[in-house]
Amino acid sequence: MKIKDLKVGDRARIEGYEKGNTEYRSKLLSMGLTRGIEFTLTKIAPMGDPVELEVRDFHLSLRKSEADVLILGDV
Repeated sequence: MKIKDLKVGDRARIEGYEKGNTEYRSKLLSMGLTRGIEFTLTKIAPMGDPVELEVRDFHLSLRKSEADVLILGDV
Protein backbone atom coordinates (compact mmCIF):
# COMPACT_ATOMS: atom_id res chain seq x y z
CA MET A 1 0.00 0.00 0.00
CA LYS A 2 1.13 3.57 -0.72
CA ILE A 3 0.15 7.05 0.49
CA LYS A 4 -1.89 7.59 -2.69
CA ASP A 5 -4.16 4.68 -1.61
CA LEU A 6 -5.19 6.46 1.62
CA LYS A 7 -8.00 8.92 2.31
CA VAL A 8 -8.06 11.65 4.96
CA GLY A 9 -8.55 10.03 8.35
CA ASP A 10 -7.04 6.67 7.34
CA ARG A 11 -4.44 5.09 9.61
CA ALA A 12 -1.51 3.04 8.37
CA ARG A 13 1.70 1.47 9.66
CA ILE A 14 5.13 1.84 8.06
CA GLU A 15 6.28 -1.62 7.00
CA GLY A 16 9.46 -0.60 5.19
CA TYR A 17 11.02 1.56 2.48
CA GLU A 18 11.49 1.26 -1.28
CA LYS A 19 14.99 0.54 -2.50
CA GLY A 20 16.84 3.60 -3.70
CA ASN A 21 17.98 6.88 -2.24
CA THR A 22 19.44 6.01 1.17
CA GLU A 23 20.08 9.69 1.93
CA TYR A 24 16.37 10.49 1.68
CA ARG A 25 15.52 7.38 3.70
CA SER A 26 17.76 8.74 6.46
CA LYS A 27 15.79 12.00 6.40
CA LEU A 28 12.51 10.12 6.80
CA LEU A 29 13.95 8.14 9.70
CA SER A 30 15.16 11.32 11.41
CA MET A 31 11.63 12.77 11.06
CA GLY A 32 10.24 9.84 13.06
CA LEU A 33 8.98 7.72 10.15
CA THR A 34 10.49 4.48 11.43
CA ARG A 35 9.42 0.92 10.69
CA GLY A 36 6.39 -0.14 12.74
CA ILE A 37 5.17 3.37 13.58
CA GLU A 38 1.50 4.16 12.98
CA PHE A 39 0.29 7.46 11.51
CA THR A 40 -2.90 9.16 10.35
CA LEU A 41 -3.32 10.96 7.04
CA THR A 42 -4.79 14.27 8.25
CA LYS A 43 -4.85 16.49 5.15
CA ILE A 44 -4.38 16.43 1.41
CA ALA A 45 -3.75 19.77 -0.32
CA PRO A 46 -6.39 20.91 -2.84
CA MET A 47 -4.20 19.97 -5.81
CA GLY A 48 -3.32 16.65 -4.13
CA ASP A 49 0.19 17.53 -3.08
CA PRO A 50 1.56 17.76 -0.36
CA VAL A 51 -0.04 15.49 2.22
CA GLU A 52 0.00 15.96 5.99
CA LEU A 53 0.58 13.08 8.38
CA GLU A 54 0.08 13.00 12.13
CA VAL A 55 2.89 10.88 13.52
CA ARG A 56 4.21 10.74 17.09
CA ASP A 57 1.93 13.62 18.17
CA PHE A 58 3.16 16.09 15.53
CA HIS A 59 2.11 17.01 12.00
CA LEU A 60 4.45 16.40 9.09
CA SER A 61 3.95 17.52 5.48
CA LEU A 62 5.49 15.50 2.65
CA ARG A 63 5.27 15.61 -1.12
CA LYS A 64 3.50 12.54 -2.45
CA SER A 65 6.60 11.64 -4.47
CA GLU A 66 8.65 11.68 -1.26
CA ALA A 67 6.04 9.70 0.68
CA ASP A 68 5.97 7.04 -2.07
CA VAL A 69 9.25 5.76 -0.61
CA LEU A 70 7.20 4.36 2.29
CA ILE A 71 5.77 0.85 2.13
CA LEU A 72 2.60 0.83 4.24
CA GLY A 73 0.48 -1.80 5.93
CA ASP A 74 -2.89 -1.85 7.65
CA VAL A 75 -3.23 -0.95 11.31
